[in-house]
Amino acid sequence: MRSNYCGELNESYVGQDVVLCGWVHRRRDHGGVIFLDVRDREGIAQVVFDPDIPASFAAAEGVRSEFVIKVKGQVRLRPAGTVNKDMSTGQIEVLGKELEILNTANTPPFQLDEHAAVGEDVRLRYRYIDLRRPEMAARLRFRSKVSITVRNFLDKNGFLDIETPILTKATPEGARDYLVPSRTHPNHFFALPQSPQLFKQILMAAGMDRYYQIAKCFRDEDLRADRQPEFTQIDVETSFMDEEQIMGIMEEMIRLVFQEHMQVDLGQFPRMSFAEAMRRFGSDKPDLRIDLELLDIAELMRTVDFKVFSGPAQDPQSRVVALRVPQGASLSRKVIYDYTTFVAKYGAKGLAWVKVNDRAAGIEGLQSPILKFMTPAVIETLLKQLNAETGDIIFFGADKIKVVNDALGALRIKVAEDLGLVKSGWAPLWVVDFPMFERVSDGSLNSLHHPFTAPACDVSELTSNPEGALSRAYDMVLNGTELGGGSIRINKADMQQEVFKVLGIGAEEAEEKFGFLLSALSFGCPPHGGIAFGLDRLIMLMTGSTSIRDVIAFPKTQSAACPLTNAPGLVSAQQLRELNIRLREIDKPA
Repeated sequence: MRSNYCGELNESYVGQDVVLCGWVHRRRDHGGVIFLDVRDREGIAQVVFDPDIPASFAAAEGVRSEFVIKVKGQVRLRPAGTVNKDMSTGQIEVLGKELEILNTANTPPFQLDEHAAVGEDVRLRYRYIDLRRPEMAARLRFRSKVSITVRNFLDKNGFLDIETPILTKATPEGARDYLVPSRTHPNHFFALPQSPQLFKQILMAAGMDRYYQIAKCFRDEDLRADRQPEFTQIDVETSFMDEEQIMGIMEEMIRLVFQEHMQVDLGQFPRMSFAEAMRRFGSDKPDLRIDLELLDIAELMRTVDFKVFSGPAQDPQSRVVALRVPQGASLSRKVIYDYTTFVAKYGAKGLAWVKVNDRAAGIEGLQSPILKFMTPAVIETLLKQLNAETGDIIFFGADKIKVVNDALGALRIKVAEDLGLVKSGWAPLWVVDFPMFERVSDGSLNSLHHPFTAPACDVSELTSNPEGALSRAYDMVLNGTELGGGSIRINKADMQQEVFKVLGIGAEEAEEKFGFLLSALSFGCPPHGGIAFGLDRLIMLMTGSTSIRDVIAFPKTQSAACPLTNAPGLVSAQQLRELNIRLREIDKPA
């Protein structure tokens, strides 16, 4: 029906007849001349109707916002003084000669202007209208183009696009599974995959050598701005490559994506160990655009007459740190109180601080309720270690290691954002040398990544000191966001069984849940490794969106519901009987 998309018209089309199809974005009647902004997925073109062509002018008088129309006309330059530099088609307009109304439209529930204030619940309920907005359409186009670049890169590098099952078996990967009851196997359940992890490892055992998939994954977990119950990842696995080779080719792919679609050269990605990242930034995904760093001061605080500091300073499971914020002394008491409330969300019991109002004046130039607990010598040493200057503020964290890292790591980012200390641009890095395991509250060990990650030691070393074992894992981080995580995998059955044992998974349970994997490892599985990138998160970063819901066509809300379709919903009693399911009464709140 159309000859061109609206958004592709420019000066090169002047004098040509075109046929456009789309929606009426805006109608303006300027006293005898009617202007219609016609919109399709590629952009907006201005169409002009004047009384010299009575039939089309009369039709234009009857159209309203979001009517679907077909327009025939001739492209011409806009008159002098009417050029719109904010539009890609702003140099030209179309003189409308014929107009056909293909469909009328009710008044939309919200304006489609870029800056219209619309609640997210309304946007998601009328998602088909929300996606008509130019910025939303642009994000989905951008996502499609990035996906094509990724596919082309992987195809050129010998990776095979192979689909893995959606209906699979429940496995422990750190989050709750979405379960699907089986009608043909009563009282048994499939699980939707949290990732294609085990299948892609089995593909390596099968000799596929290089695999990729842009895969749907599912996790029944509490949601945040960068999380969804169903999400998409760029999933990659390869044989006979070590971690440096895998990181090298994946880094090349991400650099290409940014070069082609952002005209940005990310350069070489630096490497940083997990231990260094936690020590300096309190996070395993540090934002290197922020210069603020945590400084360990436990040695200095061990003998101070302040148990809030001296207690943790003498505890090997705790940490005492200081965070110097340049020019932070101007922060009001209310702001500091708000920061105290902020760190409390991470388990911190308080937030000590010192303002450096005049460095040259010594202690007299400082302001803080905790100065009385420290000697002048300790205070002077502290200021020197931190290179404190007039106008700075120093925040302190003293508690268990995890609490301090979480609280001060988050505070570091919040303060930097509030004070404009976040540099522009892009700061990528690889975080490496992760511990294999972490101790959880009940005293048991959990995998820091997943139980199929290879340790950087042999079986005997792992058995003798599991907490000291490092893994062959690697995470790609960009501007404080984890873009992707991967590792070299365990490719030998004895090592996999030992890891299961450390995790408290006995031989019988391992066989029941992972027997197919252990069998595959025992039949000549090659050394292999891979990585998975969050496609939604990548597009969110590249488009400057604040939520991955803005880069997914049909996302769920933070309660994992779909306002468009009202899913999840009830099912009939007959369906439940076929699945051998009986519903339990839900306790009503008192």
